[in-house]
Amino acid sequence: MSERFETDLLTPQIRLRSIIVGLVFATSICLLTPVNNVYHRSTPLGGGHFPLAPFFVYFVLAIFVLLLGRIIGRRPLLSGSELLVIWIQMVIGSGIAYTGLARTFLINLTAPFHFATVGNQWQETFEPLLPAALIPRNQEAVELLYNGLPAGRSMGWLEVVMEIPWQSWSSVFLRWGIFILLCYLVMIFIINLFARQWIVNEKLNFPLLKVSQFVSYAVDRPGSAQVLRNRFLLIGILIPVLLHLLNGISLHYPSVPTIQTLILAGKYFPKEGLLSGFYKLKIYIYPAFIGFAFLTSRQISFSFWFFFMIGSLLYGILDMAGYAVPASELGITFGPTVTRPEEMQMLGAYGVFFLFLVWLARYHLLEVSRQALFMRSIDLKQIEWFDVRVSFWGILLGFAALTIWFFWQGMAPHTALLVISAFFMISLVATRIICQGGLAYFTLTAAPIDGLIAFFGTKMFAGASGVLAAVSQKVIFVDLRESLMPSLLHAKKIHLGKRPTSLLFTGLLLTLALSVTSSVVAMMALCYRYGIRELELEWATRTTLNVYENAFRLIVNPVNTGDSVYSFAIIGALVMFVLVFCYQRFYWWPIHPIGYLTAYSSAMRILWVSFFIGWLCNALCMKYGGVNLFRKMQFFFIGLVIGDLLMGGIWAVVAQFTFSSYMVLPD
Repeated sequence: MSERFETDLLTPQIRLRSIIVGLVFATSICLLTPVNNVYHRSTPLGGGHFPLAPFFVYFVLAIFVLLLGRIIGRRPLLSGSELLVIWIQMVIGSGIAYTGLARTFLINLTAPFHFATVGNQWQETFEPLLPAALIPRNQEAVELLYNGLPAGRSMGWLEVVMEIPWQSWSSVFLRWGIFILLCYLVMIFIINLFARQWIVNEKLNFPLLKVSQFVSYAVDRPGSAQVLRNRFLLIGILIPVLLHLLNGISLHYPSVPTIQTLILAGKYFPKEGLLSGFYKLKIYIYPAFIGFAFLTSRQISFSFWFFFMIGSLLYGILDMAGYAVPASELGITFGPTVTRPEEMQMLGAYGVFFLFLVWLARYHLLEVSRQALFMRSIDLKQIEWFDVRVSFWGILLGFAALTIWFFWQGMAPHTALLVISAFFMISLVATRIICQGGLAYFTLTAAPIDGLIAFFGTKMFAGASGVLAAVSQKVIFVDLRESLMPSLLHAKKIHLGKRPTSLLFTGLLLTLALSVTSSVVAMMALCYRYGIRELELEWATRTTLNVYENAFRLIVNPVNTGDSVYSFAIIGALVMFVLVFCYQRFYWWPIHPIGYLTAYSSAMRILWVSFFIGWLCNALCMKYGGVNLFRKMQFFFIGLVIGDLLMGGIWAVVAQFTFSSYMVLPD
């Protein structure tokens, strides 16, 4: 059996019906996600870059069309390729519905005035700097958002939507809608520009697509039943099914024993000395992430857990050397997880790796530039959604439009251009890390404007520039756990070779438009029905308040970055330069540079064990069984992913009818 599940039996022709089905399911997930994730506090329907709900629906739909085809004696109503297109539409929608946009959006827009007090002086500070149309100023509408409509709990959802004071939000949504639209368009242009380089020229492996491609392959293959009855696959599915069945029942009936999936290993390490960096070490067991780690390149999976260990060991080495850098050296930072100056190595590392990506694509980018300037003819074998010349000019015009948008809100033009460049540079690097590394769960260490503050100082963020940069970054560019760009690259890989391209791209645009609209409406309805105070939005509130606290400091009392940050940033740049040089020049080099970029990510604190187990199993398979054993065992690890996601979907359904929720995947 072929190892490459993406191989199609026939040239796939995508029909309109599949695009419509994808739009319906994507919109439905966007409408249900806030209630499930925030109100029921269940396993997130949309989480990470291989979200639960899209795969659960995709797998159940695949089984349904196969059974229906057998019953009526005809080909399935939807082909495997069409099901794959439906799946990626749902993935795009699910990311927007939660952390990708809707989770913090409303709190981000209302926090500076709702949480203003005499003590923090936010209203006096932020009101002159934020345009009236950028932040809702109707106090009654904002208070209802946090406290809920009177008798809102007794209303139906449609009644709640009708009672929302939309007139108080119309100008705000219009102005932020322009910003979001421009950002999404630039992302599409960037992915369309880099698609040929990454997919065709570099032939990137896409571990997060392997499981979905396998299901698509099984549907299109004449002997689909035999593929799905593979004993390695069934054993792989059975393990997480039994694990989560037992633990889920134990949640509802405590007398039933549980199998621990979280081990607090920090107690085995000292608080001081060489191993002090492991004092808070935790071991998370997630079968799905182990499966993805096995399907990832051994060099990459090794690098992830290796650099996590080295990064933790660095704390102990510095402690033994008596080199204690105070956290105050960080100055003002907006990074999601950065807590120590040592972690600012990532600023230099991200910059060098971005230059490395550009250097790898230099011939492709030069060719595109010549084509865009009408110096060279167009390649007739187009694999992109649309002409790359449109991408070239679209990126330039998109940057110009975003610069004008920021200038319209009160930011200096040169600051706006630097902020926009930092936003998309980090997004491009993160996209490469996620898609090539198979990271279903990823978080940044330092935020994009952290690098600008470190290298250019705080003066450029004086006044409106600082708060505008911080707020706009929080909207799209800092919480990358469900960011759009990696899903767009996955979509381009899935669309590759399928026809008609115009239908696929139109479906993509409609998915984005409907997902943004339905996600914001659903979150608005949820908040106005119950009130933000009563909902599980502690993380969104806390991280948003941190943004405004730091923005306030940036305006009132700007603190310059300490020299230690520059030192560690230079060290990070030098380490990354050595890594990319050795990776590019020596075929035997065992370490991949992207592992270093995740060393201090909070995601790796959860995933490091999964990547260690996946790498170890992969290495043992190849060492003692060769390619034949690997091909057999990959079905087992695909089964781990399928079983984990299926049980997550089942317990998410159960949570709609109970008062307790069993969490299969991390929130």
